[in-house]
Parts: sequence; C-alpha cells; structure tokens
Amino acid sequence: MASTKTKQPEGPRASTAKPGAALQVIRAQKGLTLSDLSVRTGLPVSTLSKIENDKMSLTYDKLARISTALEIDIAQLFSPQAAGGAPGSIYSGRRSITRAGGGESIETDSYSYLYPAADLLKKRFVPIVGELYARSIAEFGDMISHPGEEYTLVLEGAVEFHTDLYAPVLLNKGDSIYFDSGMGHAYIAAAPEPCRIMVVCSGPESQVIEAALRTNRAHPPGDPKPGQEKPKPRAGRRRAEKS
Repeated sequence: MASTKTKQPEGPRASTAKPGAALQVIRAQKGLTLSDLSVRTGLPVSTLSKIENDKMSLTYDKLARISTALEIDIAQLFSPQAAGGAPGSIYSGRRSITRAGGGESIETDSYSYLYPAADLLKKRFVPIVGELYARSIAEFGDMISHPGEEYTLVLEGAVEFHTDLYAPVLLNKGDSIYFDSGMGHAYIAAAPEPCRIMVVCSGPESQVIEAALRTNRAHPPGDPKPGQEKPKPRAGRRRAEKS
C-alpha cells in the first residue's frame, strides 16, 4: 500500500471537488453497499464511511484502490456531475507547477516513481520520473502492463528495456522509446551509476498507478534486498507496500 497523499486542487476546482459525495453517488449507481466496496478495496467499512462523509482525507493509494474497485478513473471522484453538482467545463486554462523533488512518490524493490502534476486530475497523459534499482529481469519480477501507450526517455545512466514480444534493447542516456504499454514491459538498470528515466503514459492514471503498485514485491522499509545494498532514496520519497 502506498503511503502517499495527494495535493488538493487549487483555484476554482477546490470549491467543486467533493470526492466523498461523488463516491457515494457512484457506489449507489453500481448497486454496491459499503461492505461490498470494502471487500473490493480492502479498506474498512468505517474508513469508507468517513470518506463518503468528507471526514477523512484521501491518500493517493486510497484513490487508486477505490477507482480500480469501481472501474472508473480517479478524476470521476472529483467530478461535480458525479457529486450532484452542475455540469460545466472546469478544465479551461488549468496548469500545474511541480517544484524539484515534488509530486507523489511510489517506491518498490525495482524502481521508484515520482508523479508530477499530482494536483491535476483527468490528465490526458501521465508524466512520471523514475529511478531504477533492479539489475536483472529476474530481480525485477513480473513485467508491467497497462492500457495505452508509453514514451520513455533515458535521463541518466543506461537502461535495458524488456518486453514480452521483443528481444531486450539497450537504451543509453538521451535515447528514447515509444511503445504499446499493453505489452508486458520492464526497465532494468544497466549502468553502475544511477539510472533515471522520464516516462509519459497515455492510459488512465488509476490503472497506471495500480500496475506500478501490484507488480513488485515489497520488503519492510529500510530492509535491503538479499545480496544488495539498497540505494538511498531521495528526499521526500516514500515507500510503497504491496497489499
């Protein structure tokens, strides 16, 4: 489970965003009780009740769990229409500034991902800055796959890119690749120095995050992988624990 918090939307969005009310409406539309949703998300009924009544703030992990369980995009939980509000365009002229080291962070054994522009919802693409830890496909584990397409640029070091349809390819600093992210794929660190990538995904944000969370094994925080000293995480990075 990822212990990360999402920043609240700024400007005119803040007055219209009511995820609790939207959750209650969408859950009712799908004919689900709080107990049903609890089973699907793994969250206690009391927690879901507090969320619906806006008595508990939503973490990024809870957003991903709930949206996946309801088979909706995260943005629908912040939709005025879903919450019973008046329709209308609330995305015109929007922008997001992410300072160095800012954003939502997910860390696994194989990589850490930083999600900039976390305050914007219903993005047309998902930007990610990643640092790679795994140095073999065996260490990485199961490949990732999710709907959409993906573009990756190597920022530092070198990356061995694996898919379940093509032979592995080596990407050096400045190289990039564009591919169908429905294929199983994995990024492997192929240089002794830090290996960092910039990734842009076109799929629904909730599904991109869910794929990142469910694929890799998690050890207790600070516990190095067997036979390897774990790289020290950068400031502001929090660890994702697989549920």
